[in-house]
Amino acid sequence: MAPPSQARALALLIVIVCSSSPLLAHAQKAPEDGLCADPAAAPDACHNVPKALRLKLIAIPTILLSSVVGVCLPLLARSVPALHPDRSLFSVVKAFASGVILGTGYMHVLPDSFNNLSSPCLPVKPWGEFPFTAFVAMLAALFTLMVDSLMLTFYNRNKGGASRGNTATVADHESPEQGGNWHGHGHGHGHGMALAKPDDAEAGQMQLRRNRVVVQVLEMGIVVHSVVIGLGMGASQSVCTIRPLVAAMCFHQMFEGMGLGGCILQAEYGARMKSGLVFFFSTTTPFGIVLGLALTKVYRDNSPTALIVVGLLNAVSAGLLHYMALVELLAAEFMGPKLQASARLQLVCFLAVLLGAGGMSVMAKWA
Repeated sequence: MAPPSQARALALLIVIVCSSSPLLAHAQKAPEDGLCADPAAAPDACHNVPKALRLKLIAIPTILLSSVVGVCLPLLARSVPALHPDRSLFSVVKAFASGVILGTGYMHVLPDSFNNLSSPCLPVKPWGEFPFTAFVAMLAALFTLMVDSLMLTFYNRNKGGASRGNTATVADHESPEQGGNWHGHGHGHGHGMALAKPDDAEAGQMQLRRNRVVVQVLEMGIVVHSVVIGLGMGASQSVCTIRPLVAAMCFHQMFEGMGLGGCILQAEYGARMKSGLVFFFSTTTPFGIVLGLALTKVYRDNSPTALIVVGLLNAVSAGLLHYMALVELLAAEFMGPKLQASARLQLVCFLAVLLGAGGMSVMAKWA
C-alpha cells in the first residue's frame, strides 16, 4: 500500500489534472478528417487485432520481468563490495541512473505531451494558442518542490523528537573525562564501538529522511508515466507500433528501475516497504497494458478527451521527473562532499550521466 504522504501527493496531482475540465467542456469541436478518424474504421496494413493481442500478451510478462530486474539490481548490489554506497563505483552507477531518469523526462515524456496537446485533432482554441505542455510542466516542477519541502518538514517534525532523545541518551553516556572524545561503549555492546557525535547523527537522519522523500516523489512521477504509456500500448491495434515498442520498453523499464532502485537503496527502507515500492514500479506498465486491453472498444488515442488527459498527465510527469533528476539527484550528488573532493570522480560521473541520458535519447526513436 502506498505511504499516506505519497497518496496525498497523488491526490493533489489528480486535482491539478482534473482542474483542466473547464478546458474540456468549453473546447471547440475538434476537426473531423482522416487523421483523426478511428483506425478501426479504415484499417491499414499494420492494423491487425489478433497479432496485436499476441504481442501485448507477450509484452506484459516481458516488461514485468525487465522492471523487476532493473529495480532489484541496485538493491542486491549491497552484497557486492565494489558497489557499496561509500565506494566511487556506486556514485558512477547512480550518476548513470540519474541520467536515465533525466533522459526519460526530456526525451520521452515531454515530447509525448507536446505531440498530444498540439495534435490537429484538438481545436485550435485554446490548445493551439497557448503552450499548455510547458506551462503544466513548470507548475508540476513547482508543485514537486512544494511537496518535497512539506514532506521533509513533516518527516523532521515527526522524527525530530525521537532523534533528539536518542542524541541526549548518547550524550549522557559521555564521561566528564572524555570531554569531546566520543568513544563510549554503549549498553549491550561492550566492544568499545565508536559513537557518532550528535551533530553527525542528526545530519545523517536528516539525509535519510530526504532520501525517503526523494524515493516517494520520484516513484509517483514514474508511476504516472508508466500507466500512461502502458495504456497507449494496450489500446493500440497497430502491429507496426507495438512490435518495436515492446523491446524499447523493456530496456526503458530496466534502466529507469536502476535509477529508482539506487534511490530506494539509499533510503534504507525495511523489507516490507522495499517490496511495496518494487511492486508498484514493476506492475504499473503491465497494469496500463491490461487497462488498455479492457478499454480497446471505447478508448481512442487520437480522440480529443484522450489527447488532453494523456497530454496533461505527461506534462505533469515531465515536470516532476525534471525536478527530481536535476535537483534531488544530480545537483545533490555533484555538490556533495564526495564528488567535490575529487575532480576526476566528477568527470567520470558526468560521463556516466551523458551515457545514461544518451542511451534514453537513442531509445526515443522507438519508444
